[in-house]
Amino acid sequence: MEHQAGDDIDWGPAGTEHFTGEVDFGAVHPPDTPEALAVLGVRFSPGARSDWHRHPAGQVLYVVEGTALVQDDAGSVAVAGPGDAVYAPPGEVHWHGAGPDEAMTHLSITDGGPTEWLGRKVTDEEYRSAR
Repeated sequence: MEHQAGDDIDWGPAGTEHFTGEVDFGAVHPPDTPEALAVLGVRFSPGARSDWHRHPAGQVLYVVEGTALVQDDAGSVAVAGPGDAVYAPPGEVHWHGAGPDEAMTHLSITDGGPTEWLGRKVTDEEYRSAR
């Protein structure tokens, strides 16, 4: 068994390559191999969001605080609050981020390989359509 104290989680900026706005990552359970289970804490400032992407084996988002917006490329939107989980099946193109008025933190739970970024930012129009 391993125990990691919350204060020992190394949080750092996600950067702007795949995100809009201020986003920080903390590895809750870093993967042992590229295909292994990865659990990240992700904090989004109000209005911050990921770019369009997909996960080879899917993704579970578990909202810890704030309101999460999640949209797939078919236009379906999930608005999720603390304690809610959103599942994106394998290969589903989607984005996720915080609502416009408050910060949001979620756990991102994935396996099966790294995130596949599509090189598309979520436009302000796409973001507004998800609210």
